[in-house]
Amino acid sequence: MTRSHWMTAAAVQMLLLAGGLAATPVLAQATLAQSAPTAAVAPAQAEASDRLGLKDLAMMERVSDPRVSPDGRRVIYAVTRTDWDGNRNLTGLWMADVDGATAPRRLPISEGGVSGARWAPDGQSIYFLSPRGGSTQVWRTDREGMAAAQVTTLPVSLSGFRFTPDGKALVLGVSVYTDCETLGCTKDRLAERAKSNQQVYDRMPLRVFDRWADGRQSHIFLQPLNGSGFAEGQPRDLTAGLDADAGVGESSLTIARDGRAFIYAARKQADRAAFTNDSDLYRLSVDGGAPVNLTEGHSGPDGAPALSPDGRRLAWLAAPRENVGGDQPVVMVADANGANARALTNWDRGPSGLTWRSDGRALYVTAADEGQNRLFEIDARTGAMKALTDIGSVGDFDEVGGVLAYAHESFTAPAQVFIARNGQAARQATQHNAELLARIDLPRPEEIRFPGWNDETAHGWVFKPAGFVEGRKYPAVYLIHGGPKSPWTESWSYRWNPQVYTAAGYAVVMVNFHGSPGYGQAFTDAINDHWGDRPLEDLQKGWQAALSANPWIDGQRACALGASYGGYMVNMIAGQWNEPWRCLVNHAGVFDVPQLMNAMDISTFIHEFGGATWDRKAVYDEHNPETYAGDWKKPMLVLHGSKDFRVPMEQGLATFSALQRLNIPSRFVHVPDENHWVLKPQTWVEWQQEILDWTADWTKEGQ
Repeated sequence: MTRSHWMTAAAVQMLLLAGGLAATPVLAQATLAQSAPTAAVAPAQAEASDRLGLKDLAMMERVSDPRVSPDGRRVIYAVTRTDWDGNRNLTGLWMADVDGATAPRRLPISEGGVSGARWAPDGQSIYFLSPRGGSTQVWRTDREGMAAAQVTTLPVSLSGFRFTPDGKALVLGVSVYTDCETLGCTKDRLAERAKSNQQVYDRMPLRVFDRWADGRQSHIFLQPLNGSGFAEGQPRDLTAGLDADAGVGESSLTIARDGRAFIYAARKQADRAAFTNDSDLYRLSVDGGAPVNLTEGHSGPDGAPALSPDGRRLAWLAAPRENVGGDQPVVMVADANGANARALTNWDRGPSGLTWRSDGRALYVTAADEGQNRLFEIDARTGAMKALTDIGSVGDFDEVGGVLAYAHESFTAPAQVFIARNGQAARQATQHNAELLARIDLPRPEEIRFPGWNDETAHGWVFKPAGFVEGRKYPAVYLIHGGPKSPWTESWSYRWNPQVYTAAGYAVVMVNFHGSPGYGQAFTDAINDHWGDRPLEDLQKGWQAALSANPWIDGQRACALGASYGGYMVNMIAGQWNEPWRCLVNHAGVFDVPQLMNAMDISTFIHEFGGATWDRKAVYDEHNPETYAGDWKKPMLVLHGSKDFRVPMEQGLATFSALQRLNIPSRFVHVPDENHWVLKPQTWVEWQQEILDWTADWTKEGQ
């Protein structure tokens, strides 16, 4: 998804439909207007027959994680390619010159896999994670990326790393058994655990997304480096004895300028941690002593700590309420020791990716905003906000010495790296997938705004089909996002991309209903205790608004499609609003909400219903698809993966069973080796083809 977004505990409040669906970015200042590069958008006169194919999408190069060199002259970034025969994705490392003097180039060390690449503080080498040695360790290469050498040789894999500011040590993220005194002990215990199929648990969580929990927790280790930049001696667990996860990503850890202290985010509640998202910031000295809680008086989640470049100020994100999904955090600032804390922002949006500008005068964040995911700059003194991008979505970003690099995408362009210098117009620095993008028709959508629930304005988009011909009428698909607090944003998706359906000849309608972030906290909160009614009203009114404004849409030949919460809503539509639809598509959707809440891998989700299933039975029943299953009538395609622990497969099985009992035309697609998402390239193409075949069969003229 993006730069390490704040905050894990808050993010898992969402069911995580693969939403991200990106127009070239434009710096918001009128004087810095930027023209759209030809490689980033579809040509205006593309042939109607030249459309995006499923394998085209699966084989696209995927750009992410740009990082500016310390001297501001180069940017490294990740590119993920598809190994079709191996049915997997492989990530390599590329480099671009900030001045654009030479074309971006793939670094030879990409063979073997690269992730999390970072410049050493002196800019003379690049460090990265790779499994090429048999386990995931830190490797290094020179600044040209010609040859790789292994830096760490720990007996277990690493999850991440950071440099101390002086470059003399690495801060490592390692998952360990907390009662083990050595990493060798963790390795041996994992080997013993693998010998038995029996797994015993004394507390939650039992399962995490697509794996059974093994009892380990992420700890912070300090690994000294020798003069040549390789590991020297044994790493030291700085969080030994901590009964909590403490990561080393940008959203979890910040390091003092002298490297003698760390501030990290963690939930300390031990055996109750699964039932809360309340996290705090802790200051930890390298010299020893107990960690100091800097935010103990705040009951909501605190995260994304970031020390200013001069080391004197601490910024972080603080959400006001515990266990409230979609809660919009406030940017807090304080002295480096946590004293004199104050709220810097009073902003009705939810920022993430908090980072200081290198001169210390401003901070950067990204935030969903009216269907876009923009990059913002915040004045560090006044809290004044300034949008740096307009249309589209910014994911990963980095800034050094006035050079700002970010990955940007839109509905019509997959991610590319853009570079802006000293507030000037951004330049598109990469041209990945240029040949494909130059020959396919990718329609730009029209925005719609309409009075939704409570007559409050809701927002969405309508896409014309590729090769649109005036005077014809076209069938339609209604794409329903998940989360439920995972809004559609103007971005490029490799899971639910509207251009897949425009290429197949459909109109596409997408709506951000109440519950969607990016439209203010009250709009997001409106879904709490109202999963099944207020969003449904928005969807009904949005559909009518789309039809009224676009008479070329054949509303009699339409199907509604959704995944995760979107699949839940498809089941609600089946029982309460089935008249307009020729067919329905439900991927990883919910049939029985009470059962889901007690079986899924997120225990805090019940707070969106105001409490436990046994305490709020009437509310659960009112918003439960099972309640209305007797009124189902429309054909439905059901798809589910066996490794889905977010919405366990029993929900899909129950949906299909009900359809079959009711003698409704239906089909069940089982994907044994996929989780809540369909990630393997060949599998995704097959899965998506099932959806296209189903909708095509039911939207035929005269059907």
